[in-house]
Amino acid sequence: MFDVSETSYDNFMGRYSMRLAPAFADFAGVQAGQKVLDVGAGTGALTAELVRRGAEVAAADPSPPFVAALERRLPGVDVRSAAAEELPWPDESFDVALAQLVLTFMRDAPSGVAEMRRVVRPGGVVAACMWDRQGMDMLAAIHRAQVAITPTETTEARTVYRSREEIEGLFAGDGFTDVQTTLLEVEREYSGFDEFWDALADGAGPAGAWVKTLDDETRTKARDEVHRQIGAPSGAFTLHGRAWATRATRA
Repeated sequence: MFDVSETSYDNFMGRYSMRLAPAFADFAGVQAGQKVLDVGAGTGALTAELVRRGAEVAAADPSPPFVAALERRLPGVDVRSAAAEELPWPDESFDVALAQLVLTFMRDAPSGVAEMRRVVRPGGVVAACMWDRQGMDMLAAIHRAQVAITPTETTEARTVYRSREEIEGLFAGDGFTDVQTTLLEVEREYSGFDEFWDALADGAGPAGAWVKTLDDETRTKARDEVHRQIGAPSGAFTLHGRAWATRATRA
């Protein structure tokens, strides 16, 4: 689902993650001169924001197309091909470790957060955020369409770490102090439904992968249902994305 071009990802989810990145970096308290790691960096929405803030940035992602995009777009960043559960940096290498919109896609999120804690110095910050299950308009609408069209193949209902309680639970225990959670909100405009559908049908993420599995007839039905679920817009429209964000200090 993430073995897609950087353009496919940017058009589908990147347009939201670029808006989310400044708010998430603010919440994590990122400052110029800090050593900051972006875990599951994707095509670099958050990474670019960290660079803009004057941080000393490193980034990890397991997707070869995304690693290539990061290296090309941000040549000054220490980019590594790696999963969150196996970060290739020594203990206490960073002041801050961040994971934006990644928890759901980690093989083992508790291990991923433990690795983030390992590579952060004592007193440093570890933070993560994920879209709220119902608060991300685009994904919620696609899920409702899936239930209507292919109820046995829904994806959103099976995702985890999409609630405050689930995310905060990853920071429980003696390894962290000063755990804080907030709800971040962004919005994104579309010129019309064709722009929305083209981005979805390009195949990025679980939702795009679902569309790719449909035959022509079912894909047409899915298009009509998704259009209905987002309010049947006839022109430009705006959708909102709400993400739970948790930060904690390494003990």
